[in-house]
Amino acid sequence: MLVFRTQIHIVTFIFIVLELMMLSFQFFYYLFRPEDRNRLWYLILLVLMLFYNITGGLFPDPNIKISIELQEMVAYGSGFLMASYFPFYFYKAFELKSLRWHAYYGVPLFLMLPYVIFFVIDYAINGHLQIDLKYGMIVPFIYALVLLWVMFRAIRQKQQESRNHKKYLEETAMYLAISPWAALAFFGFVEQSQLIEVLCTNTGIVAISCLFIWKSVKRARCEYRRILKLNMDGTTPEILQENFIRYQLTKMEIEIVQAILKGLSNKEIADTLHISEETVKKHIYNTFRKMKVKNRAAMIYKLQNLHFNIFLALFI
Repeated sequence: MLVFRTQIHIVTFIFIVLELMMLSFQFFYYLFRPEDRNRLWYLILLVLMLFYNITGGLFPDPNIKISIELQEMVAYGSGFLMASYFPFYFYKAFELKSLRWHAYYGVPLFLMLPYVIFFVIDYAINGHLQIDLKYGMIVPFIYALVLLWVMFRAIRQKQQESRNHKKYLEETAMYLAISPWAALAFFGFVEQSQLIEVLCTNTGIVAISCLFIWKSVKRARCEYRRILKLNMDGTTPEILQENFIRYQLTKMEIEIVQAILKGLSNKEIADTLHISEETVKKHIYNTFRKMKVKNRAAMIYKLQNLHFNIFLALFI
């Protein structure tokens, strides 16, 4: 099933939409923290993946006013470019120094050079794509297998030397996600359907992207709770007590508020107080209603500022 009267399969289109959403999230998160270089390398990976999916899905199409030869060059070039980026990504993002030679020298020699010779120069001269596929994929396919082994060995070596378990699992998951790209040359030989190719090359990376987004959200929540806790460091117990009385909080509401000030989540509060999570949410809602706030940050601010609250009371 194709979309928008193009050659793009519906599954390819779904992956493109998902990756655009992930790219937007990662891009805005990177703007918030430009010092996070690993996120920058991952942004580049997502951009290359989008470029590969769009060109691989659109081309070749005789209805597009670009020569078929040029369309084929761009479509195959996007795949080679994507595969060529993996060693550099692992070298930079995971600090696998043993991959430096492959990132800077091996890839240009054994991936990009065969592409230029067979899919640009020879194809432009002779126009025999099947012959170029037959011979132009031999070296890249062998080198892709070599790269998989080298990257696996680099990850294992780094883990044995200094890597913690969580980092090792992250690297291993990414390694498994990009492993199907070694079959890209095989797809060129047998000319599998767009559906099979896009499922093999996209599924793992999309899954990893979802994992990264989930981790980013979880990390942001933890930082938010830490900030709330830090904001309370200069607040005396007397000010808190005055505000508890002012807003007529019950004993249970006060205990839950104090737990929130310690940075605990709703589930952690429920476990600590031996009540259900729904009960915790109900008490938090009642506290927000009494204090006329809509979130925890506003609640913390009001609890910190006794004089501000008294000032308001004089004029309301």
